[in-house]
Amino acid sequence: MTNRGSSSASPPDSSTRHQKKKHRKLGLLAAMPKLNRRRFYLALKVMLLFVVFGLYFVLLLRESMSAFSAGGRGKSSGKVEQHKPPAEGRLSRPIKAAGFQRPRQNSIHNHGGDDTLQSSKNHPQHDGITPNHSTLNPVYEYSEEMNAAAEADFTERRAMLWNVCADHRIIGKFAPNAWEFFISPGHGLAWCNIFKAASSTWMYYFNILGGYDVRYLQRTRASPIELARKRFPRPSTTELNDYLSNTISFLIVREPFERLVSAYRNKLEGCRNKYYKLLGEQIIKKFRKKIKDGEGRLITKYPKGPTFREFLQFLVAHYKSGGRFDEHWSPVYSFCTPCSINFTLIAKVETFQRDSEYIIRQAGLETLLLNKLPRGKARAIANRATSNTRNLVPRYFAQIDEQLLTEVLEIYQLDFELFGYNSTKYYSYVQETLDGAGR
Repeated sequence: MTNRGSSSASPPDSSTRHQKKKHRKLGLLAAMPKLNRRRFYLALKVMLLFVVFGLYFVLLLRESMSAFSAGGRGKSSGKVEQHKPPAEGRLSRPIKAAGFQRPRQNSIHNHGGDDTLQSSKNHPQHDGITPNHSTLNPVYEYSEEMNAAAEADFTERRAMLWNVCADHRIIGKFAPNAWEFFISPGHGLAWCNIFKAASSTWMYYFNILGGYDVRYLQRTRASPIELARKRFPRPSTTELNDYLSNTISFLIVREPFERLVSAYRNKLEGCRNKYYKLLGEQIIKKFRKKIKDGEGRLITKYPKGPTFREFLQFLVAHYKSGGRFDEHWSPVYSFCTPCSINFTLIAKVETFQRDSEYIIRQAGLETLLLNKLPRGKARAIANRATSNTRNLVPRYFAQIDEQLLTEVLEIYQLDFELFGYNSTKYYSYVQETLDGAGR
């Protein structure tokens, strides 16, 4: 009886186990879609990561190959002089220009002494630029001939500068002004920013090098120099010396009196610039004289801001008192100290397009910088050499007499000589005005 009971109870147990197994299989089958979806999404994320990293790697490889090929062409052509650091970190004492050899590249010479802060490495110059259309301006073409002309001009400018430095015995006289440099070690560029000499364009370029998006730069109201300084802090003299050993150092110069007129018109004329309004009022208070008309009555109608003559009188008085000049009209010889820092390249506003493209290509930054200027800014650059400022310069200097011109030239004559500009023509402007006015 007992065996029968147990044998009759076993079939229900077997049926229960079978049903449990069936439920487990159904549960697994129900979980399969969820598991497959998770695996699918995980695989998709991994694939996307691989694609992103792959594209980034390709971009880096492309930039590296571009720089490598440019360097290879430069070595093979041998057109550009290869500079070495000064022997024992020194320059010979200034001698007559006829026998003066240009100092080696990328060195800083100490203020007022023989010792120099030297660079330990030389930066190779590149050559062999592939002819193609310039992307700084749609109508400007960059070619092998243009490249050769740029190289010749850069060589001549450096030779002239160092001959003048030697002739005036001012090599190392002025302490290097590292404060005004923008240095991008990763891109191999060191730029001394001379205000009112195409500074806004290269500030735009350095902001691109600093990682700002081009669209953001075109719409932002933030000051370009403030944006740039966030990415490129002001270096110390020691830091500048260290960086110069691995960078293309350059500055962009402009005809000194054109730069002076440009600064006056932008900052002081009519007191339109609110940041310089106080200075304008101080100049008027100190240098404006009461003038009577032909009938002996005081003239009460005066320009709102200081006249150009009053501005120049202010500069002369400030210079004689030993005051420090505002960066917009500070002489280049003391602002960027080219007789103390051996710049790789000296560019000019008059050849700005060509010189800028040469610098960009020498640094291997075509992909980053070329074709990045807004069209309006590119057109402005194209007309810079024949700008309104140049045409207006004679009119402004017609306001002054020969004595004041001589005093102003005492401040800026060295800039004229260092960079090959003519200062004597300004005497014809003031003399013709004096004769014509019957003064």
